[in-house]
Amino acid sequence: MAGRGKAASRWSGRVTRESDALDLEEGVFTWKDPRRIARSLKRSAERSRRRKAGPFRSAMSMLTFYINRAGSHLDDGQREVLEQAKDELRSLYGRKPSS
Repeated sequence: MAGRGKAASRWSGRVTRESDALDLEEGVFTWKDPRRIARSLKRSAERSRRRKAGPFRSAMSMLTFYINRAGSHLDDGQREVLEQAKDELRSLYGRKPSS
């Protein structure tokens, strides 16, 4: 199964760039401000007419997808920023943080 890793990384990168559900701002997952990330995802999800789920679920799914697919290539600092962005997103939608 050599080479599968490259195909998988190309697939996940393409999903992030060309998601049929959300039009993301360039570099949104590299930003250092969790609130800015959450606001951008919320705005993208609410503007989208192609998403299949509600805006909160679409935005959270894209954020979680990126964190999971980045895996060990995501540095600890940026992973923490993105985890904080999840909490900010929950807050923007009036959802309680998970315990």
